[in-house]
Amino acid sequence: MCDRRVVRGNTYALPLIQTCAPKEPQRPKRKNFPRKANTASPSPVKGRLHIEVQTELYLEELSERVEEIEAEIQTDTFIDRPKTPLFIPAKTGLDVTTQIYEGDLFDFDIEVVPILEVIVGKTIEQSLLEIMEEEELANLREQQRHFEELRSAELVEQQRLEEHDRRQKEEGLKQNLDCKENRISQQRATLLVEKETARKMAARALAKSYLTDLVPSVFDGLRKSGYFYDPVERGRINYCFVKSLNGSAFLS
Repeated sequence: MCDRRVVRGNTYALPLIQTCAPKEPQRPKRKNFPRKANTASPSPVKGRLHIEVQTELYLEELSERVEEIEAEIQTDTFIDRPKTPLFIPAKTGLDVTTQIYEGDLFDFDIEVVPILEVIVGKTIEQSLLEIMEEEELANLREQQRHFEELRSAELVEQQRLEEHDRRQKEEGLKQNLDCKENRISQQRATLLVEKETARKMAARALAKSYLTDLVPSVFDGLRKSGYFYDPVERGRINYCFVKSLNGSAFLS
C-alpha cells in the first residue's frame, strides 16, 4: 500500500525533498502458459472402456417407415389327459365254490359272552371311578369350606389382636408421653437448682476473692485509727499519764 500523502520517517527531523520523480510501483507479471486448443479426455481406468455417445445439438429425422400388418391366430383346443387306469393283475388258477351254513363259523350266543363281560366290567369300573371322584370332590369341598372358616376366624382374631396391640401401644405412648413430660419437668427443676447453685457459688467465690484483699486493708485502717491497741502499752501510757496528771494537779 502506497500513499503520497503519507510521509514515512520520524517527526522531529526535517523532511527530505526528492529531486527526481518517484518510480511507479512494479506490477507483478503474470506467467503466460500456453493454452491447448482441444483438451483431450483422460484415458479410461484400467478395466473400462470409453463409449461413443452422440453429442450433436440436433436430432436426425427418420423418414423411412416400416410397413406393418395385423393378423390374428387361434390355438387348437387342448384336451386333458385321462386318468391312468388301475393296474389289475392277470387272473390265475381255477375258481371253486363252497357253502357255509349259519352257525358253522361263529356262534353268537357263545362268542358274545366274553365281550359282554369285558363291556360290563369296564362300565362298572368306570362307574366306581366316577363315584370315588365325586366323593373325593365332596371331601375337598368340605375341607375347603372348613379351611375358609378357620381362615376367617383367624383373620377376625388377628384383627382383634392388632386392635388390642394398637390400643396398648397408644396407651403406652400416652404413658411414655406423661413420663417424658414428668422427666422433662424434673430435668428443668434440676437445671434451675443447678443454675442457682452455680450462681451462689460464683457469688461466694467473687465475694471471697474481693474480701481477701479487703479484710487486711480494713484491719490496717482500724489499727491506724486506734481501734486496735496493745493493752500492756496502753496500760503503761495510762499509768504514766495519770501519774503525771495527778502530780500536776497537786502542784497547782
